[in-house]
Amino acid sequence: MVVTTTTSVEGRPAVEYLGIVTGEVIVGANLFRDLFASITDLVGGRSGKYEEVLARARKEALAEMRQEALSLGGNGVIGVDIDYEVLGQNGSMLMVSVSGTAVILE
Repeated sequence: MVVTTTTSVEGRPAVEYLGIVTGEVIVGANLFRDLFASITDLVGGRSGKYEEVLARARKEALAEMRQEALSLGGNGVIGVDIDYEVLGQNGSMLMVSVSGTAVILE
């Protein structure tokens, strides 16, 4: 399945637009605090543990969106947008949300 942030795929025009598809993953910030307390790989202000959690959440959200596109009969998602939001009291949760348009590509 082609998943892209662009509005078209070169050489593969969309023959049918199936609608908006989404994927959301929410990660509790306590997970982040626990990770922060045990981080030993802070180098140059970056944390590999934080990045792993964010990457996993992003991959899960994208997989959820792909699955929704497949269930509509699509073989691609165009115009994908990825957003990160802090939710809850005192930023207690992080949400990764993705959205795009499911299409059937030629």
